[in-house]
Amino acid sequence: MKTYTEYAGIDYGRGLTNIDKKNIRFGVLPFHEILQAWCDDSESEYGFPFCEHCGYEFKTTTDPKLCPICRQEIIEPIWRDEPLFHYYRQNGYKIYQPFDDTDLFIEKSPFFTFAQFCSPCAPGACYLLNPLNPKEASKNNICYCLDHKWFENEKAPYPVFTIKTGKEVKA
Repeated sequence: MKTYTEYAGIDYGRGLTNIDKKNIRFGVLPFHEILQAWCDDSESEYGFPFCEHCGYEFKTTTDPKLCPICRQEIIEPIWRDEPLFHYYRQNGYKIYQPFDDTDLFIEKSPFFTFAQFCSPCAPGACYLLNPLNPKEASKNNICYCLDHKWFENEKAPYPVFTIKTGKEVKA
């Protein structure tokens, strides 16, 4: 039996942030919930190299010879040691994890659920570990989610519905 929260939360984004043009909100999930799948399938983004003299970030991955800002010769451009973020963009999903965050932001998915609004730190998004009962939830709390296959026991901690048909997907 699923445990649902009864409190829908507060939309700190006022319908303007962490929501797409279809009025489906981004789902937020701690990455440790799907750690192995995330580590296996996500990719890292390091951004572009930057000038060793002034810090200007070049908008190309080719090695520049002269900085357009400080006009200094670039002996060797500097690359970041740590990624800016991690991401997954396959199979209808668009998911990212900021570098210093433990949460995944699901911006696009073939699946949705209903969940409580996040705190002000992710305004307008919904926290997937606080699911709402789909029979009682407002359409205002509809959000993208991951399907059952992402979880170790192949059972999501919330009900999963397909965007295509609106029908629930059983684990």
